[in-house]
Amino acid sequence: MALAGLVLTPEGLRPGRLYFSERIEAFEPALVEGPYILPGFIDLHVHGGAGREAMEGEEAVRTLARFHLAHGTTALLPTTVTAPPEEILGALEGIRRAMEAGRGEARILGAHLEGPFISPRRLGAQPPFPREPDLELMAAFLEAAPVRVVTLAPELPGALDLIRFLSSRGVRPQVGHTEASYREALLALEAGATGFTHLYNAMPPLHHRHPGPVGLALERGGHAEAIPDGLHVDPAALRLALKCIPGLYFVSDAVAAAGMPDGLYALGRHRVEKRGEGVWLGESLAGSALTLDQALRNLVAFGLSLEEAARRLSTVPARYLGLRDLGEIAPGKLADLVVLDERLRVLEVYLGGKRAFSAGAPG
Repeated sequence: MALAGLVLTPEGLRPGRLYFSERIEAFEPALVEGPYILPGFIDLHVHGGAGREAMEGEEAVRTLARFHLAHGTTALLPTTVTAPPEEILGALEGIRRAMEAGRGEARILGAHLEGPFISPRRLGAQPPFPREPDLELMAAFLEAAPVRVVTLAPELPGALDLIRFLSSRGVRPQVGHTEASYREALLALEAGATGFTHLYNAMPPLHHRHPGPVGLALERGGHAEAIPDGLHVDPAALRLALKCIPGLYFVSDAVAAAGMPDGLYALGRHRVEKRGEGVWLGESLAGSALTLDQALRNLVAFGLSLEEAARRLSTVPARYLGLRDLGEIAPGKLADLVVLDERLRVLEVYLGGKRAFSAGAPG
């Protein structure tokens, strides 16, 4: 198969023809016109969409994966919320079954476990079921599904041991939903924590005498995720983080309300309200209604080049997870592609070289 347009190659955006089957075969430079052809987006923090959420089990996971595929996300980590252990185990088992059954949906790369080992003082919109770190329980979670990322509060008793345990199993521990001081967050990095969950949110704000996790991330963070919906973080703060954190990447943190009309939707045991572009628990933000195609448009509006915005939605998260076949348009890589018009609206999505979504298709 071949597509012609402006292709995001490792050397930058280039006009030409892209040849592919399941994998990228060749790029031929040519003076052609056409749409933008980018690597498929990779969302490492997404709870739901189209009215369903990962806590509901296999069919809900597949529904949210289909929804986000239509918005250019070709791979994702369904993300749990803080809940009683049996509910988290059920959700993880549903994610594993969806991974095994998946076809016609975005690739499910594993799970992002957000909680329950988080601070009761920084729950944000997480349901009120935080727990202190528990290696035996964490081992059970890892048995239930391939967990790739865990968000935890490093100041909790036993958290550093949990970080070391996760690192030894190839899982990425991330600092988040935390009251940690700078020193406590630094100890987490030294123990093996690899990043920061929704940077700036659900953690102490930066203060010049108490820099906290935000100050640590800006000073020496290798990776962090941020939500570019224009509500969670001011664009100026995002631009600052981009200058400081080489591996900053962007996530949706989308909940069931994404793609739905205003109203009430589930977030674990909570009911949250979609109002306009935001999702709220009372007056606190509760995840987002963001999709990654809208994230791309937002980032370009915030001043990023299309190349940089696209790479931080694809290449950077792929490399963070150690995925070498995804996140880049180069010979030998899987042909997971998103095709966009001049307004950066999704025209087509390809998954392993097969057209998985077309804006012109019925239904």
